Amino acid sequence: MLITNGTLATFGEANQLVHDGALLVQGDRIVALGKTSELRGQFPDEERIDARGKLVLPGLICAHTHFYGAFARGMALKTEPPSNFPQILEYLWWRLDKTLNADDVRHSALVCLVDAIRNGTTTLLDHHASPHALAGSLDVIAEAVDESGLRACLCYEVSDRDGEEIAIQGLKENERFIKASHSDRVAATFGLHASLTLSDETLERAVEMASQLGVGFHIHAAEDKADVDDSLKKYGLRVIERLEKAGILGPKTIAAHCVHIDAFETDILRETETNVAHNPRSNMNNAVGVADVLRMLRRGVNVGLGNDGFSNNMFTEMKTTYLLHKMYQKDPRVMGADQVLEIGVRNNARIAGIFFPKPLGELSVGAYADIIILDYVPTTPMDVGNLPWHLIFGMAGGQVSTTIVGGKLLMKERELLTLDEEAICARSRELAQKVWARL
Repeated sequence: MLITNGTLATFGEANQLVHDGALLVQGDRIVALGKTSELRGQFPDEERIDARGKLVLPGLICAHTHFYGAFARGMALKTEPPSNFPQILEYLWWRLDKTLNADDVRHSALVCLVDAIRNGTTTLLDHHASPHALAGSLDVIAEAVDESGLRACLCYEVSDRDGEEIAIQGLKENERFIKASHSDRVAATFGLHASLTLSDETLERAVEMASQLGVGFHIHAAEDKADVDDSLKKYGLRVIERLEKAGILGPKTIAAHCVHIDAFETDILRETETNVAHNPRSNMNNAVGVADVLRMLRRGVNVGLGNDGFSNNMFTEMKTTYLLHKMYQKDPRVMGADQVLEIGVRNNARIAGIFFPKPLGELSVGAYADIIILDYVPTTPMDVGNLPWHLIFGMAGGQVSTTIVGGKLLMKERELLTLDEEAICARSRELAQKVWARL
């Protein structure tokens, strides 16, 4: 496949803007990059996609999401409105996840995958929970991911909140899925909920299993002050201290949120090379506070960007990051668009690199051919230096017209090619109504 006549924004270490550029894709990789005239002459017989001057970017990455929460959209709670984060968990998420069956799990994933394709998010790190449909649930999601053609890393959210038996099942589901063979687009890690729902015994079992399997963890960490208070009361340690002591942290681990951590904990994250996934829209929605991302970055922590189950439009997540931290710091100079691009693209690519062997988040020879084409027409001059500001103030998920993963077309000129969006959404509405009735 030869993509021609595009404006290539390569990102990555080289970070070039190539006008009238072309990409040659063979198998799942990019094998050549240059000017259209050069590549067209060298590879005259290749099937061509004419980008017609549109912007060509690497597919975007989401470092933390929850497919299982899709049916919450528009759902009325049968309780008083939650007034704090623990109540949000108890009234909404811990009721919703208990109602899910295998078909719900599948279609929750599928509607999120449709959304991801449409918005150019090609790699997603999912964190799943369905305590009453637990065994095999990761296989159900993996099948949906395979059907979509997207790339994902999956895990099950182990928790003691539903009792010891379900916690053990969650441990075993992670172990089973990690040991299973997967496609080259589906990876696995070990999921844990959060310190406040995990006993020392469960953490110890998880660390023993993960150590034997050679994997790290994907866990919520200090999302709300309640997590910190619980850890101090029960263990005399702050959340990051407790997780370090338990052996959870490390270069293969993703700690989502990290809103309520101090400078000492930030240094622990750096020293252990633990990755952090920032989720600004979710943090704002849950009113849990604002993670001090700037401090983490200054201290050398790899901070990426997730959506925590919000829409898979990572353009919107990057815009939110840009605005939120200016407001939080009361300083328009902080969190420049170049920093947002570093977090949302390069740092996310580092996190995805834990699970996938070839480069992601960049257009380069040898990288995965995960490519999106945008109908973005700049109204002012655009170059490498100001590209991040064009991204924040001009680009949007709705401009994505073509999505390619591993060299396979998933959407062309806004027509989905791997998933039947109409049928998926119709079935999703039926299932969601039944889930709501069971709450």
